Amino acid sequence: MSGTTDKISGIANEAVGKAKQGVGSAVGSEKLKGEGAAQELKGDAQKAVGDAKNAVKSGANKAADAINKKL
Repeated sequence: MSGTTDKISGIANEAVGKAKQGVGSAVGSEKLKGEGAAQELKGDAQKAVGDAKNAVKSGANKAADAINKKL
């Protein structure tokens, strides 16, 4: 997956996780609240991976641009 795809998946998982937690609170389901919290954390991790991939790609592009200018 690309960095952007990871970030989008992360945002979606965070949103679904928050929604599950809200529904779990509304109906009194600790299980659903726990699942929501876990999914939200998964989303946070996916976003971090996406940011890292984008940072590496950006650094590689800058290095390649610097090399090409010297040629």
